[in-house]
Order: sequence, then C-alpha cells, then structure tokens
Amino acid sequence: MKIPPGFAQQAIQTSLGRMAYYSAMETPPNAETLVFLHGLGGGSSAYEWSKVYPAFAHRYRILAPDLIGWGRSEHPQRDYVPDDYITTIGEFLAATCDGPVTVVASSLTAAFTIRVAIAHPERFKSLILTNPTGLSDFGNSYNNTFFAQIVKTPIVDRLFYGLGVATPGGIRSFLEQRQFANPKRIYDELIEAYLESAQQDNADYAALAFVRGDCCFDLARYLPELKTPTAMLWGKKSQFVNFDVGRRLADLNPQAVQAFEVLEDVGLTPHLELPAVTIGLIERFRQQLEASHDGSSDDSSTTVSGVSPA
Repeated sequence: MKIPPGFAQQAIQTSLGRMAYYSAMETPPNAETLVFLHGLGGGSSAYEWSKVYPAFAHRYRILAPDLIGWGRSEHPQRDYVPDDYITTIGEFLAATCDGPVTVVASSLTAAFTIRVAIAHPERFKSLILTNPTGLSDFGNSYNNTFFAQIVKTPIVDRLFYGLGVATPGGIRSFLEQRQFANPKRIYDELIEAYLESAQQDNADYAALAFVRGDCCFDLARYLPELKTPTAMLWGKKSQFVNFDVGRRLADLNPQAVQAFEVLEDVGLTPHLELPAVTIGLIERFRQQLEASHDGSSDDSSTTVSGVSPA
C-alpha cells in the first residue's frame, strides 16, 4: 500500500498478532494525537485515509493502523467476530497513546470504536465518524440478506473472493457499485492500493467474515451508552445503510452525538470521494467537540445536515 511522503511504517504486537501503522517521521512537539481507523471490505487498509491524514501532520501526531487481517498487519486464519476488532483497537490505543485522543473512523469500524469508547471512555477525547453502522441496526440483520447467505457456502466463498474481489476488475466493480457515489472519482492508485491489500496471504479470512456478516451487530443496542463527544458524517448515497438510519442512530443519544452532517453526492467513504471537504469537516468537528470535552460549550446537541459539496 502506498505510504504518503513523510510517513513511515511501524508496528505493535496485539493479542491477535502484529498490527502495522503509519505515522509521520517528524511530529510537532507536544502535539495532540489523531487516530484514523479504516473500514472493512475487500482490500481495505489505512490507505483509505491517506488523502486526509497528511493534512493534519503539521499540527498533530498522526496514527493510521492497518487493522488485524488487513493491509500489512498480520492475517490470522480465523473466523473474525466483532470482539476481535474491539479488543485489538483497544490494545492499539493503549500501546500507542498516553492519554485521551480523538479517533476518526469509518463505517463498521466506527461502530466497533463506539463500543471501545463505551468500555474505555478514558482513552477518548472525541469521535469523528463517517457512516458509522453495525450493519444490523434496529434489528435489520445483514446476515439475512441473499448475498450474505450465498457467500456462507463453503468453496463458493473462496471462489467469490479469488475471482470477484481480489482482482483489478473485482476491486473496481465493488468501488463503483457499493462504495462510491460517483465512479469518475475512482483513480488507478486507489485500485492498486486496494488490490495489494486484497492479495496479501490469508486476506480472504477477514474479508469473507465481513461479507458473510460475521462482524455485524446492532449498534442501536449500544449507542445510548456512549458518553464521548461525537460527530457523524454521512454520505447520502451510501449503498450499505441509508442515512436515515444514521439519523435514527444519532437521535438515540443527542448528548453524545453533537453533530450530524450529510454530504449529498457521496457514498460510503467521503474521505476518498471528497478528501478536501472531509478535511475541513474533521477540523470543524474537532474544534466543536473539543469545546464540549473541555466543558466550554453550552450547546451539547448541535446538529447540522443537508450539506451539498460544490
């Protein structure tokens, strides 16, 4: 996976193996930490945030890991479940961060991060989440979909991955049909980065666990327990979960979810489709949530929606 200029790969050891992560080779003294966590899906890795996190490196200490089973981290041969990611995300934060930090995370990983924040609120200053979903929210289980049932068939699942995911055409098709609202925003480097991750040894274990729905859960059961100041950014054209579900999730806990914003012509990953817009929103959310964390904000339920990018 391509590493942005000025960044280098490091690693820590977790209970499930080595987790690679990327950080700037030079960090400002006494800089606050921003952690960027990628979502799950064929070929996912920290590359997902690589057009965003360099913009913050002049002021912050940046950490962007490849989750276990993805990118350049270890790929254990196991049936992945939510607790695997909840545990290793917590271990990563404990190993790399001395105090509470702001975490930026996407989609299903954002939902895992909410659960980590509920269990360990002392590790978090704020959360900035894009399309956070457990993919089985409000009882609408992804496991019951026709696609998930097909991929649960032995042999068929590996054939599906080898022929339909871990190829240039498979990656492009997934990005066009499931991840991006506008296919014209897909570029060659993006496909190459996803393909490199998808073709790592044993990469199929984590990817197929995601496609089968083994890692999904009902986020609505947990979100009311969240106390960390949080902002949510939703791509209105996400193919996985409608933004109305996001609005319902946010409404479960307006004390914690203090901003909710919708980008009209964007899909699952606004940070890849519109990185410049996402950078601006992250900085605005960070300032707003920091004021709340410090106790200097009088409005703990501010929400914004319906923004359309130029």
